[in-house]
Amino acid sequence: MKIKDILKNGIEKLKQANIEDASLKAKILLSHILGVTKEYLIIHGENEINDKLSNLYLEKVELLKNHEPIQYIINNQEFMGFNFFVDNNVLIPQPDTENLVEEVLAIINSLKKEFVEKNMYVLDLCTGSGAIAISLSKILDSNRILIYGTDISENALKIAEENAMQNCSKVVFFKSDIFKNINESYKFDIIVSNPPYIETKTIEILSEEVKKEPHIALDGGEDGLYFYKEIINNAKKYLNPNGYLAFEIGYNQKSAVQELLDKNGYKNIYSKKDLSGNDRVIIAQI
Repeated sequence: MKIKDILKNGIEKLKQANIEDASLKAKILLSHILGVTKEYLIIHGENEINDKLSNLYLEKVELLKNHEPIQYIINNQEFMGFNFFVDNNVLIPQPDTENLVEEVLAIINSLKKEFVEKNMYVLDLCTGSGAIAISLSKILDSNRILIYGTDISENALKIAEENAMQNCSKVVFFKSDIFKNINESYKFDIIVSNPPYIETKTIEILSEEVKKEPHIALDGGEDGLYFYKEIINNAKKYLNPNGYLAFEIGYNQKSAVQELLDKNGYKNIYSKKDLSGNDRVIIAQI
C-alpha cells in the first residue's frame, strides 16, 4: 500500500471515531512507525509500505480510536526542547508546565551571584516523568546546582531515571510520598512542584484521553488542594532562609493557593499566566 493511501485510511478511521486532531495524529503515528518526518509522508506519498508496517499502523490507529493518547502510543513527548519517554505510568508533560520551568530558571539566574562559592539545591516534588527536574538540569548545566526529584510511584521513578539517562542528566531521583522520606536536615533553595490538582469529582468529566493518564497524578483530593496544603504546611522545614516554593496551579486555583501561602506566613507571593491568559504558576518565599 502507498504512504498516501494508508495515511488517508488512518485519517478517515479517526475522523469517523470523532478523534480530535485526527489528521495530525495520523501523521505523527505513521511518521513514528516509518521513522521519518511528517514532511516525508507528503513528499514521498507514492512510496510503498510493506504489509507488516501497514498492519502495525492500523493496529495503532485502533488504539487512537479508543482514546489512547498519541504520546503513550509512540512513547514520546517533547518538553522544553527535550524528548521524554512516557507511558501510562506518568502524566504527559504539557506545554503549560514550561511556564513553571521558565520561571524557576529566572529565579535561579537571579540568585547566581549569591551562590558563587556554594552549591544550590533544588527539589522537584511529584516528579513523574522527571520532565521538570531534567529540563532544569539540562538548561542550567552546572555542577553547582544539584537537583533532586521525588515521587511516590516506583514505576514513575523508573521512567524518570530512564529519561535522565536518555538526556544525560545528573538529577538524583528517589521515592518519597511528598516529604516523608526526606530528612529534615536536608535543605533546599527551591522546591518546585506540579502536583495533582484536579478535584476528584472533576476527573469523571475530563476528556477520554486525559482519563487514560494515571489517576494518582491527576487526583488532588475533594477540593483539588490536598497536595498544596501538604507541601505548603511542611516546606518551611526543608527550605533554606529566603528559599522559594514554586507551583503549577489549575486555572481557577490562584486565590485558594495564595490564601494557603498567606496563612502559613510565606512572603513575596506572585503569580504568572500561561499563553492562554490563565494563572498557571505561583511563587512564594519563606
